[in-house]
Amino acid sequence: MIELTRLNGNRLAVNSDLILYAECTPDTLLTMVTGDKLIVRESLAEVADRMVACRARALAQAARESSGGIARASGAALSALASENAMKVAEAAKHEAMDEERESMMRRRGA
Repeated sequence: MIELTRLNGNRLAVNSDLILYAECTPDTLLTMVTGDKLIVRESLAEVADRMVACRARALAQAARESSGGIARASGAALSALASENAMKVAEAAKHEAMDEERESMMRRRGA
């Protein structure tokens, strides 16, 4: 979340991941992914800086909580890790099915 100021002076927190785009009209106009529009006092550059700082804080926290550090916490690494884990689960399920089939064949032969 980033803290911004409406034109009337009221402070608000905005989920920066939901900002579709920002433009200077001359006020800073934020268009959210929901289609909502917000006009804020902060400049376009300041909004962008706050978004970058927010993302940096999130990555730093993920790195602290991840045994692999920042490389493991980055989006690409997380995607690769998820894919790797999915392949391991699929491979384990395949082996389990083969083992069950083998046991079934052994029971039929013994009967």
